[in-house]
Amino acid sequence: MATDTPAESAQEGGPAATAPTEDAVRAALATVNDPEIHRPITDLGMVKSVGIAPDGAVDVGIYLTVSGCPMRDTITANVTEAVQGVAGVTRVSVELDVMSDEQRRELASSLKGGKAEREVPFAQPGSLTRVYCVASGKGGVGKSSVTVNLAAALAAEGQKVGVVDADIYGHSVPRMLGTDARPTQVEDMIMPPSAHGVKVISIGMFTPGNAPVVWRGPMLHRALQQFLADVYWGDLDVLLLDLPPGTGDIAISVAQLVPNAEILVVTTPQQAAAEVAERAGSIAVQTHQKIVGVIENMSGMPCPHCDEMVDVFGTGGGRQVAEGLTRTTGAEVPVLGGIPIDLRLREGGDEGKPVVLSDPDSPAGAALRDVAGKLAARQRGLSGMSLGLTPSNKF
Repeated sequence: MATDTPAESAQEGGPAATAPTEDAVRAALATVNDPEIHRPITDLGMVKSVGIAPDGAVDVGIYLTVSGCPMRDTITANVTEAVQGVAGVTRVSVELDVMSDEQRRELASSLKGGKAEREVPFAQPGSLTRVYCVASGKGGVGKSSVTVNLAAALAAEGQKVGVVDADIYGHSVPRMLGTDARPTQVEDMIMPPSAHGVKVISIGMFTPGNAPVVWRGPMLHRALQQFLADVYWGDLDVLLLDLPPGTGDIAISVAQLVPNAEILVVTTPQQAAAEVAERAGSIAVQTHQKIVGVIENMSGMPCPHCDEMVDVFGTGGGRQVAEGLTRTTGAEVPVLGGIPIDLRLREGGDEGKPVVLSDPDSPAGAALRDVAGKLAARQRGLSGMSLGLTPSNKF
């Protein structure tokens, strides 16, 4: 009596020729990143168990960080897809469990590098993250629109980007990025949601509905400190802080918490707005921060009937601010770009679709991408960084 070979049995729909190994399944699981922490679930201790049946069926147990994890469906789908790609696997079943308090503490300690104390990672000497504070003298100049589009443009170019919505009273970044997701808390760490490849945190994610925030200085400082120290940002290339207008508590707190942060000043061409913007940028003299440059928003509107630009808000505001800040600080402050008035820029902010992504070749989209390119090209200097060198008396 003839007996089918394993290969023939597999071809005829019989049992798999070779059952998958546990090493192969775990190697596949190592390619699955946690959607919030952005590290392999195998490194985070999230793989509870792996069971393999003779017929190639694989049962995977996964620990979630918290019971109400908003990414449970995403994790399940990603694990299933990864394991299904292993040779010999006929079926994948994923069972979800929740980490114990001890496991969460171990995870939090691991992510902090074993450090229990709270510290702002971007203020450490070895940090390679560029921190930009997007500031303005007054509201209504489009500072948040500029912040969101610069973040999205940088992320689209492969940069790892985060945004802190530091405008506590006038928070608007989540809407402009098109996310209503809530952060996940693991012990004393906060996992920020992502939108368009950008990690983002905002006080609006912690308040009910459109409730106002009525806080004084100490509470504002505490909130900003939590956003910088308690949020797990991972290894960012760029962190953008959307500051409130003016030179109030938040601007001072940023200078204290992240002294190496650099300032981007947003203004409009209007002379009155330029004067106030120059005043806001001058805070760098007192805080010893560097001003990267000036961005002139609403710098003309393309005429719908011809190729001419209509100067709705006047001209020269950006140049005036740059020249004034150059005199005040004693360092060259350039105009990084002018962003024309564009209906698509406003629509993108309302719809949560940054114009640099939805219409990158539009006048506003192209101008914002050009500014983002200049920021991406900048390299962090060695000032304030530990070089790991030991002095020697030998010459």
